[in-house]
Amino acid sequence: MTTTRFDELTVTANIKRAAAEMGFIDATPIQARAIPALQSGSDIIGQARTGTGKTAAFAIPVIEKIDPANKSLQALIMCPTRELAIQVTEEFRKLYKYYFNISATAVYGGQEIGRQLAALAKKPQIIVGTPGRLMDHMRRRTIRIDTVKMVVLDEADEMLNMGFRDDMEYILGQIPKPRQTVMFSATMNRDIMRLMSRYQNNPVVIDATGGKAERPKIEQHYFDMQEMDKPEALTSLIDHHEIKTALVFSNTKARVERIVKRLRTAGYPADALHGGLDQRRRERAMNSFKNGNVGILVATDVAGRGIDVCDIEAVFNYDLPMDDEDYIHRIGRTARAGKSGKAFTFVVGQQLNNLMRIERAEGLKIQCGKIPSASRNQ
Repeated sequence: MTTTRFDELTVTANIKRAAAEMGFIDATPIQARAIPALQSGSDIIGQARTGTGKTAAFAIPVIEKIDPANKSLQALIMCPTRELAIQVTEEFRKLYKYYFNISATAVYGGQEIGRQLAALAKKPQIIVGTPGRLMDHMRRRTIRIDTVKMVVLDEADEMLNMGFRDDMEYILGQIPKPRQTVMFSATMNRDIMRLMSRYQNNPVVIDATGGKAERPKIEQHYFDMQEMDKPEALTSLIDHHEIKTALVFSNTKARVERIVKRLRTAGYPADALHGGLDQRRRERAMNSFKNGNVGILVATDVAGRGIDVCDIEAVFNYDLPMDDEDYIHRIGRTARAGKSGKAFTFVVGQQLNNLMRIERAEGLKIQCGKIPSASRNQ
């Protein structure tokens, strides 16, 4: 397959300069195909897995289409979680670094409304937000979408899975035409295609997943054990594989907090991420994880969907997920951008049957593993 260098794309000098500073060398498949299509004004449906550079694939054309002299809202990006909204906004800011008079802001639930009102008063041309908070601002008339020319649905499958369909349809129905409507999703199903058929105009469909042969390089193991053995199993695996950066998934807020407490007591740098935390603590946990001050982040599924960190070495399913699809979303947080990773799943009793069902349905190979002897203090 031919590789396109990023500097070979027809993008502005300002974008090339910012992208070079961000370390962009070769354009990813979704970038190489989506950027020209969006520059031409086409609606698109882009299918790309996490960690493949899809944010830049839509952010660059959005930035290039913004009129800096016009202080009205020109582009709206919808995201499923507050964490993803924050990360997408950060990516925009890095990419428009050498543009003057272009600004982006994020709006999401859990943050004090006054801070968002102050940011909106500065008239950003780009708004990134979760559907519920976007609708809240629309009702308050602190966001007016009648001037929007481009709307992007990022991780549309996740928004549908999280029950945002009505919100998404309401927002899309309020944005006037003509407009450019863009949708990115890691998976494609009838619900997504049905939704987009109502709101897009002859979209260009781009599948940059590469099929099953291009699956991320994730070494997957399961461990059949008793519930009481999970804490020791977790630390033994971390030590044995010398894991520095890991995501640990559990199914409830209370269990997340208990796992973090045990890890910290044992001397591991860990923090929690779940919906019961206030926004300040969530942001602090994410920033600590990104900059390496915290090596182990313990999360629930909803909170974990917004995590976009390229160097996660391993994912632990401390609890088997309640939804089969969440298994794929969880392990997809490692082995990103062409790297390899590990996924370890703890099963108790009849849960093994559930895991085997996931293995068959997804065409995976999950090997039975043996917990290594504890070695941290030896």
